Amino acid sequence: MRIDRDRPAAGPLVRGFGAGGFKVDAPDGTMGVYPALLLTSTRADSWSPPPLDALDQAALAPLLGEAIEFILLGTGENLRRPPRALVAALEARGIGIEPMDSRAAAKAWGVLRAEDRRVAAALYPLEA
Repeated sequence: MRIDRDRPAAGPLVRGFGAGGFKVDAPDGTMGVYPALLLTSTRADSWSPPPLDALDQAALAPLLGEAIEFILLGTGENLRRPPRALVAALEARGIGIEPMDSRAAAKAWGVLRAEDRRVAAALYPLEA
């Protein structure tokens, strides 16, 4: 799927996704494709996520240095809940986590960034 929208938000934007991964463009015009990725308002990084049931703060460490309200967690093809221990640990830091399937998270990323929300994203691959 291709996501077309003017560039109203600062930072990297997801422009499409499919079996090969997420197509992300940076403000400097470069494009990258990532099977799984971490997004902040300033960068997109390739990610090698652990199995979802083992997801912890260490796996999300590159996002936690940012001043964020919450993390969009794309859980792959289908919505799955993250570990309760992770949710509790993030809440203790004042950070929420919003799980959804990775397609929905990729779409929500652009909407929330256009609203200038302080959000980060961790997107699991669409196919195993």
